[in-house]
Amino acid sequence: MDKRNKAVYWAATILLALGMLSGGLAQLFRVKQNTDGIIHLGYPVYLMSILGVLKLLGVIAILLPGFRLLKEWAYAGFFFAMTGAVASHIAVGDGFPKFAAPLLFVILTIVSWYFRPADRKIAFIKN
Repeated sequence: MDKRNKAVYWAATILLALGMLSGGLAQLFRVKQNTDGIIHLGYPVYLMSILGVLKLLGVIAILLPGFRLLKEWAYAGFFFAMTGAVASHIAVGDGFPKFAAPLLFVILTIVSWYFRPADRKIAFIKN
């Protein structure tokens, strides 16, 4: 892996991890803004606990060495959670400012996944 790809990978991965960590903690601690947001989208508040725990576990999975298959699941989870957030905001009529952050995390997830080093990929995936 050349230096540019490694820099892109780590920049995207660190930003993704920080975003998922802070979002997961905010959901677990039921920060008012997050609680208001999930109610606005029409979801039950208890979903915040589930998403919060899964985001924290996903951050651990993508940062720890090894566990290649688990990393794939973590990336998939981030992708589905964030595209779901974008779609939910669009469905309730929110404008771009409301779904800009989840859209950014969709992009960071894709970039981190695509540029990950060979030792973080499972053998049958070639990209």
